[in-house]
Amino acid sequence: MAYIILAILSSSAISLILKFSESRGFNRNTVTTSNYISAFSISMILSLSSSGTGLIAGLSEVLYLGLFTGVMYYLGFIFIQKSIKENGVGITGAVSKTGIILPVILSMIFWKEIPDILQSTGVVISISAILLLNLDTKDIRSFKSLKLTLILLFLIAGTAEFTTKIFEKYFDMQYKPAYMFVIFFTAFLISLTFTVKSVRQGNKISYKEIVTGLSAGIPNMAATYFLIESLQYYKASVAFPIYSSGTIVIINLGGYFIFGEKLSKKDMTAVVMIIVAIVMMNM
Repeated sequence: MAYIILAILSSSAISLILKFSESRGFNRNTVTTSNYISAFSISMILSLSSSGTGLIAGLSEVLYLGLFTGVMYYLGFIFIQKSIKENGVGITGAVSKTGIILPVILSMIFWKEIPDILQSTGVVISISAILLLNLDTKDIRSFKSLKLTLILLFLIAGTAEFTTKIFEKYFDMQYKPAYMFVIFFTAFLISLTFTVKSVRQGNKISYKEIVTGLSAGIPNMAATYFLIESLQYYKASVAFPIYSSGTIVIINLGGYFIFGEKLSKKDMTAVVMIIVAIVMMNM
Protein backbone atom coordinates (compact mmCIF):
# COMPACT_ATOMS: atom_id res chain seq x y z
CA MET A 1 0.00 0.00 0.00
CA ALA A 2 2.94 2.32 0.69
CA TYR A 3 3.92 2.40 -3.00
CA ILE A 4 0.41 3.37 -4.12
CA ILE A 5 0.24 6.13 -1.49
CA LEU A 6 3.59 7.51 -2.67
CA ALA A 7 2.41 7.31 -6.29
CA ILE A 8 -0.80 9.18 -5.36
CA LEU A 9 1.08 11.95 -3.56
CA SER A 10 3.55 12.28 -6.44
CA SER A 11 0.83 12.41 -9.09
CA SER A 12 -1.12 14.99 -7.08
CA ALA A 13 1.98 17.15 -6.64
CA ILE A 14 2.46 17.32 -10.41
CA SER A 15 -1.02 18.74 -11.02
CA LEU A 16 -0.77 21.23 -8.17
CA ILE A 17 2.64 22.47 -9.33
CA LEU A 18 1.27 22.85 -12.87
CA LYS A 19 -1.75 24.71 -11.48
CA PHE A 20 0.70 27.15 -9.88
CA SER A 21 2.51 27.45 -13.22
CA GLU A 22 -0.67 28.18 -15.16
CA SER A 23 -1.88 30.67 -12.56
CA ARG A 24 1.35 32.62 -13.03
CA GLY A 25 1.12 32.50 -16.82
CA PHE A 26 4.42 30.65 -17.21
CA ASN A 27 5.51 29.42 -20.65
CA ARG A 28 4.34 25.81 -20.99
CA ASN A 29 7.24 24.78 -23.22
CA THR A 30 9.83 26.02 -20.73
CA VAL A 31 8.10 24.39 -17.77
CA THR A 32 7.64 21.11 -19.65
CA THR A 33 11.24 20.94 -20.87
CA SER A 34 12.66 21.77 -17.43
CA ASN A 35 10.40 19.13 -15.90
CA TYR A 36 11.84 16.45 -18.14
CA ILE A 37 15.43 17.53 -17.45
CA SER A 38 15.10 16.68 -13.77
CA ALA A 39 13.03 13.55 -14.49
CA PHE A 40 15.46 11.97 -16.95
CA SER A 41 18.49 13.05 -14.89
CA ILE A 42 17.21 11.29 -11.76
CA SER A 43 16.24 8.23 -13.82
CA MET A 44 19.74 8.11 -15.35
CA ILE A 45 21.38 8.31 -11.92
CA LEU A 46 19.16 5.50 -10.63
CA SER A 47 19.97 3.38 -13.68
CA LEU A 48 23.73 3.88 -13.40
CA SER A 49 23.67 3.08 -9.69
CA SER A 50 21.54 -0.05 -10.08
CA SER A 51 23.41 -3.22 -9.21
CA GLY A 52 23.73 -5.94 -11.81
CA THR A 53 22.75 -3.89 -14.84
CA GLY A 54 24.13 -1.01 -16.85
CA LEU A 55 22.35 1.81 -18.57
CA ILE A 56 23.20 0.56 -22.08
CA ALA A 57 21.88 -2.96 -21.40
CA GLY A 58 18.69 -1.49 -19.97
CA LEU A 59 18.20 0.83 -22.94
CA SER A 60 18.40 -2.05 -25.41
CA GLU A 61 15.68 -3.90 -23.49
CA VAL A 62 13.13 -1.12 -23.09
CA LEU A 63 13.90 1.21 -26.01
CA TYR A 64 10.79 0.85 -28.16
CA LEU A 65 8.25 0.78 -25.34
CA GLY A 66 10.02 3.73 -23.71
CA LEU A 67 10.00 5.77 -26.93
CA PHE A 68 6.27 5.28 -27.40
CA THR A 69 5.53 6.02 -23.74
CA GLY A 70 7.72 9.13 -23.89
CA VAL A 71 5.58 10.56 -26.68
CA MET A 72 2.42 9.81 -24.65
CA TYR A 73 3.91 11.43 -21.55
CA TYR A 74 4.81 14.59 -23.44
CA LEU A 75 1.36 14.90 -24.99
CA GLY A 76 -0.28 14.19 -21.65
CA PHE A 77 1.80 16.83 -19.89
CA ILE A 78 0.88 19.45 -22.48
CA PHE A 79 -2.82 18.64 -22.40
CA ILE A 80 -2.87 18.65 -18.60
CA GLN A 81 -1.45 22.18 -18.58
CA LYS A 82 -3.88 23.30 -21.29
CA SER A 83 -6.86 21.77 -19.50
CA ILE A 84 -5.88 23.20 -16.11
CA LYS A 85 -6.05 26.67 -17.63
CA GLU A 86 -9.36 25.98 -19.38
CA ASN A 87 -11.16 23.81 -16.82
CA GLY A 88 -9.34 24.07 -13.47
CA VAL A 89 -7.13 21.59 -11.66
CA GLY A 90 -9.99 19.57 -10.17
CA ILE A 91 -11.81 18.60 -13.38
CA THR A 92 -8.51 18.11 -15.18
CA GLY A 93 -7.30 15.69 -12.54
CA ALA A 94 -10.61 13.83 -12.64
CA VAL A 95 -10.63 13.41 -16.42
CA SER A 96 -6.96 12.44 -16.68
CA LYS A 97 -7.52 9.77 -14.05
CA THR A 98 -10.70 8.55 -15.73
CA GLY A 99 -8.25 7.14 -18.27
CA ILE A 100 -7.63 4.24 -15.86
CA ILE A 101 -10.71 2.63 -17.39
CA LEU A 102 -8.53 1.64 -20.37
CA PRO A 103 -5.77 -0.27 -18.50
CA VAL A 104 -8.31 -1.81 -16.12
CA ILE A 105 -10.43 -3.24 -18.95
CA LEU A 106 -7.43 -4.30 -21.04
CA SER A 107 -5.79 -6.03 -18.05
CA MET A 108 -9.00 -7.97 -17.47
CA ILE A 109 -9.12 -9.00 -21.14
CA PHE A 110 -5.44 -9.85 -21.72
CA TRP A 111 -4.34 -11.16 -18.32
CA LYS A 112 -7.60 -12.16 -16.61
CA GLU A 113 -6.87 -9.88 -13.66
CA ILE A 114 -10.33 -10.00 -12.13
CA PRO A 115 -10.78 -8.45 -8.66
CA ASP A 116 -12.88 -10.17 -5.97
CA ILE A 117 -16.47 -9.13 -5.23
CA LEU A 118 -15.63 -6.49 -2.62
CA GLN A 119 -12.84 -5.02 -4.72
CA SER A 120 -15.07 -5.07 -7.80
CA THR A 121 -17.70 -3.10 -5.91
CA GLY A 122 -15.01 -0.58 -4.97
CA VAL A 123 -13.87 -0.33 -8.59
CA VAL A 124 -17.46 0.31 -9.76
CA ILE A 125 -17.97 3.00 -7.08
CA SER A 126 -14.63 4.59 -7.97
CA ILE A 127 -15.35 4.78 -11.69
CA SER A 128 -18.91 5.99 -10.99
CA ALA A 129 -17.51 8.80 -8.85
CA ILE A 130 -15.06 9.80 -11.56
CA LEU A 131 -17.86 9.88 -14.13
CA LEU A 132 -20.01 11.90 -11.71
CA LEU A 133 -17.30 14.56 -11.60
CA ASN A 134 -17.62 14.89 -15.37
CA LEU A 135 -21.40 15.06 -15.57
CA ASP A 136 -23.18 18.35 -16.12
CA THR A 137 -25.99 18.31 -13.57
CA LYS A 138 -28.06 20.67 -15.75
CA ASP A 139 -28.17 18.07 -18.50
CA ILE A 140 -27.50 14.47 -17.45
CA ARG A 141 -26.92 13.51 -21.09
CA SER A 142 -24.03 15.88 -21.60
CA PHE A 143 -20.45 15.35 -20.45
CA LYS A 144 -17.93 18.08 -19.79
CA SER A 145 -15.36 15.60 -21.08
CA LEU A 146 -16.78 16.02 -24.58
CA LYS A 147 -14.52 19.05 -24.89
CA LEU A 148 -11.75 18.11 -27.33
CA THR A 149 -8.96 18.88 -24.85
CA LEU A 150 -10.48 16.59 -22.23
CA ILE A 151 -11.25 13.79 -24.69
CA LEU A 152 -7.64 13.73 -25.88
CA LEU A 153 -6.38 13.94 -22.30
CA PHE A 154 -8.53 10.93 -21.37
CA LEU A 155 -7.22 8.80 -24.25
CA ILE A 156 -3.57 9.82 -23.85
CA ALA A 157 -3.58 9.34 -20.07
CA GLY A 158 -5.19 5.92 -20.35
CA THR A 159 -2.71 4.78 -22.98
CA ALA A 160 0.26 6.03 -20.93
CA GLU A 161 -0.99 4.20 -17.83
CA PHE A 162 -1.40 0.96 -19.80
CA THR A 163 2.24 1.03 -20.96
CA THR A 164 3.20 0.96 -17.27
CA LYS A 165 1.33 -2.32 -16.92
CA ILE A 166 2.97 -3.70 -20.06
CA PHE A 167 6.41 -2.98 -18.61
CA GLU A 168 5.54 -4.61 -15.28
CA LYS A 169 4.18 -7.67 -17.09
CA TYR A 170 6.90 -8.34 -19.66
CA PHE A 171 10.14 -6.66 -18.53
CA ASP A 172 12.66 -7.32 -15.77
CA MET A 173 12.20 -4.84 -12.92
CA GLN A 174 15.95 -4.18 -12.85
CA TYR A 175 15.46 -2.20 -16.07
CA LYS A 176 12.88 0.14 -14.51
CA PRO A 177 15.29 3.12 -14.13
CA ALA A 178 16.47 2.69 -17.75
CA TYR A 179 12.85 2.49 -18.91
CA MET A 180 12.02 5.73 -17.12
CA PHE A 181 15.14 7.36 -18.56
CA VAL A 182 14.03 6.51 -22.11
CA ILE A 183 10.53 7.83 -21.40
CA PHE A 184 11.62 11.16 -19.98
CA PHE A 185 14.55 11.72 -22.33
CA THR A 186 12.28 11.11 -25.33
CA ALA A 187 9.73 13.56 -23.95
CA PHE A 188 12.54 16.03 -23.23
CA LEU A 189 13.81 15.97 -26.83
CA ILE A 190 10.31 16.61 -28.17
CA SER A 191 9.70 19.40 -25.68
CA LEU A 192 13.10 20.97 -26.31
CA THR A 193 12.27 21.31 -30.00
CA PHE A 194 9.20 23.41 -29.21
CA THR A 195 11.03 25.41 -26.56
CA VAL A 196 13.77 26.39 -29.00
CA LYS A 197 11.12 27.36 -31.55
CA SER A 198 9.38 29.46 -28.90
CA VAL A 199 12.61 31.27 -28.01
CA ARG A 200 13.31 32.00 -31.68
CA GLN A 201 9.86 33.57 -31.89
CA GLY A 202 10.87 36.01 -29.18
CA ASN A 203 9.57 34.34 -26.03
CA LYS A 204 11.91 34.70 -23.07
CA ILE A 205 12.83 31.98 -20.56
CA SER A 206 12.57 33.00 -16.92
CA TYR A 207 14.33 31.58 -13.88
CA LYS A 208 10.98 30.96 -12.16
CA GLU A 209 9.72 28.89 -15.10
CA ILE A 210 12.84 26.70 -15.01
CA VAL A 211 12.64 26.17 -11.25
CA THR A 212 8.93 25.34 -11.44
CA GLY A 213 9.58 22.82 -14.22
CA LEU A 214 12.50 21.20 -12.40
CA SER A 215 10.30 20.89 -9.30
CA ALA A 216 7.52 19.19 -11.29
CA GLY A 217 9.97 16.68 -12.78
CA ILE A 218 10.74 15.08 -9.41
CA PRO A 219 7.17 13.92 -8.61
CA ASN A 220 6.63 13.18 -12.32
CA MET A 221 9.43 10.61 -12.23
CA ALA A 222 8.43 9.37 -8.76
CA ALA A 223 4.79 8.75 -9.75
CA THR A 224 5.87 6.39 -12.54
CA TYR A 225 8.47 4.69 -10.32
CA PHE A 226 6.08 3.98 -7.45
CA LEU A 227 3.17 2.99 -9.69
CA ILE A 228 5.28 0.31 -11.38
CA GLU A 229 6.32 -0.95 -7.94
CA SER A 230 2.71 -1.11 -6.74
CA LEU A 231 1.70 -3.27 -9.72
CA GLN A 232 3.86 -6.05 -8.30
CA TYR A 233 1.53 -6.28 -5.30
CA TYR A 234 -1.88 -5.31 -6.70
CA LYS A 235 -3.86 -6.38 -9.75
CA ALA A 236 -4.09 -3.60 -12.33
CA SER A 237 -7.89 -3.66 -11.95
CA VAL A 238 -7.39 -2.62 -8.31
CA ALA A 239 -4.14 -0.61 -8.37
CA PHE A 240 -5.19 1.84 -11.09
CA PRO A 241 -8.56 2.77 -9.51
CA ILE A 242 -6.90 3.30 -6.10
CA TYR A 243 -4.14 5.37 -7.68
CA SER A 244 -6.51 7.47 -9.77
CA SER A 245 -9.19 7.92 -7.11
CA GLY A 246 -6.69 8.87 -4.43
CA THR A 247 -5.07 11.39 -6.76
CA ILE A 248 -8.43 12.96 -7.55
CA VAL A 249 -9.21 13.42 -3.85
CA ILE A 250 -5.84 15.08 -3.13
CA ILE A 251 -6.02 17.29 -6.23
CA ASN A 252 -9.54 18.51 -5.45
CA LEU A 253 -8.66 19.21 -1.82
CA GLY A 254 -5.47 20.96 -2.93
CA GLY A 255 -7.40 23.01 -5.48
CA TYR A 256 -9.85 24.04 -2.77
CA PHE A 257 -7.43 24.89 0.05
CA ILE A 258 -4.50 26.22 -2.00
CA PHE A 259 -6.10 27.82 -5.05
CA GLY A 260 -9.62 28.52 -3.80
CA GLU A 261 -11.37 26.32 -6.38
CA LYS A 262 -14.84 25.71 -4.96
CA LEU A 263 -16.22 22.19 -4.61
CA SER A 264 -19.91 21.72 -5.43
CA LYS A 265 -22.16 19.26 -3.61
CA LYS A 266 -21.71 16.92 -6.56
CA ASP A 267 -17.93 17.16 -6.26
CA MET A 268 -18.04 16.52 -2.51
CA THR A 269 -20.32 13.51 -3.06
CA ALA A 270 -17.87 12.11 -5.59
CA VAL A 271 -14.93 12.63 -3.23
CA VAL A 272 -16.74 10.74 -0.43
CA MET A 273 -17.60 7.94 -2.88
CA ILE A 274 -13.94 7.72 -3.87
CA ILE A 275 -12.80 7.44 -0.25
CA VAL A 276 -15.31 4.64 0.35
CA ALA A 277 -14.15 2.91 -2.84
CA ILE A 278 -10.49 3.07 -1.81
CA VAL A 279 -11.31 1.47 1.55
CA MET A 280 -13.27 -1.33 -0.17
CA MET A 281 -10.54 -2.01 -2.70
CA ASN A 282 -8.03 -2.49 0.11
CA MET A 283 -10.14 -4.84 2.23
